[in-house]
Amino acid sequence: MQSLLSRRFFLQAGAASVLTASSYSRVFGANEKLRVASVGVGGKGWDDITQIAKSPNVSVVALCDIDESKPFLGRAAERFPDAARFTDWRKVLDKPKEFDAIVVSTPDHMHAPVALPAMQLGKHVHCQKPLTHTVHEAWQMRLAAKKYGVVTQMGNQIQSHEAYRTAVKLVHDGVIGKVKEVHSWQSGKMGWILVDDRPKGADKIPPTVHWDEWLGVADERPFKEKIYHSFNWRAWQDYSNGQLGDFGCHILDPVFMALGLTAPLSVQAEAAEMNKEIWYKWSTVKYVFPGTERTEGKMLPLTWYDGEGKLPPLEKLGLPTGYKLPGSGSILIGEKASLLIPHVAMPKLLPEEKFADFKIEKVPSVDHYTGWADACRGVGKTTSNFDYSGPLTEAVLLGTVAIRMAGKKIEWNAEKMIAINDVKADSFLRKNYRKGWEPSWIS
Repeated sequence: MQSLLSRRFFLQAGAASVLTASSYSRVFGANEKLRVASVGVGGKGWDDITQIAKSPNVSVVALCDIDESKPFLGRAAERFPDAARFTDWRKVLDKPKEFDAIVVSTPDHMHAPVALPAMQLGKHVHCQKPLTHTVHEAWQMRLAAKKYGVVTQMGNQIQSHEAYRTAVKLVHDGVIGKVKEVHSWQSGKMGWILVDDRPKGADKIPPTVHWDEWLGVADERPFKEKIYHSFNWRAWQDYSNGQLGDFGCHILDPVFMALGLTAPLSVQAEAAEMNKEIWYKWSTVKYVFPGTERTEGKMLPLTWYDGEGKLPPLEKLGLPTGYKLPGSGSILIGEKASLLIPHVAMPKLLPEEKFADFKIEKVPSVDHYTGWADACRGVGKTTSNFDYSGPLTEAVLLGTVAIRMAGKKIEWNAEKMIAINDVKADSFLRKNYRKGWEPSWIS
């Protein structure tokens, strides 16, 4: 179905045939700058746009945030005084001839609704992780990027750090042999969970906050100070994907990249009790992936652990009692050795005494942000494009589906995008959208 936004574009153009993606895309001359619009410029969005703007080939031409105060739109406007300012992302897309690419750094639930129509206009997209809020949206993002031929990048920037790049090379070089199993974890505190259920009543909406635009595709609900905007939305199922959604696209990324993983065959979870509003406080998610040329056997088991203090048992990792694991990361257990990949720290080969004299060749970092900007101008390619990050997000979000159905094994048919054995699981692959905010899907 077409969104109201899409219908408005068609009416303004006078004819649907005018609005092809190529209508608003362009070929860059040697000295032409990439004109970038940014939706969501506080928090991670501030980091995204300021990092991208470091490229001398980028001009920030539009800023959008639902909060006009200093930490958000106000601060960005001071940094980029020549950029147009908006509080509604739809008005950014109303001026498609004014920009070439868009940065989407909103809460999870608005990633696809903003990025999809932008790609339909031929705009290049940098989108924060997880790429989408649902599995269906992840498929749609991948389809749109391919159909409209745009340059894309997911914001899992650690992929470009020397630590993750070095870990991937160690596996590709065969140092640990074929991988038999993987354990990944994020044991940090979920500090964004402030309440156990939706609080009653409503607080006065600050004059700088455009609450309806913040809700976007989600159902209406009263504003509550500090509960949703600007950080603690991560606790809520309507807006985020919990701890796994928040960190999975980082921590599982070098595993996917090193082993060439695709969609899982099955997934099953154990998790703390939760209601329909708040995400869980801990989980263990057991995936089974199809084997690849870098794994041992036809299937690869991968187990994810999260929650405060939750770590994989040392005996499962073949590590001695008392070994101190990092707070987040992965261990790949191979035929010859194991590889510890801490989150944003250099990898270690295990057992350490066996590799005491082994010199790890570091792979230099590259710039995840300006690399995307360069690729938009036809220079180089992105590594976390939606053809790669879409399936990674799909696997991560299937874990969140399993968490909602704790104890039930979900058998996954990736080609048909269905759970073979459970209709209820299929219901979590998609979601309903607020009337008037429905995305326009790619066929």
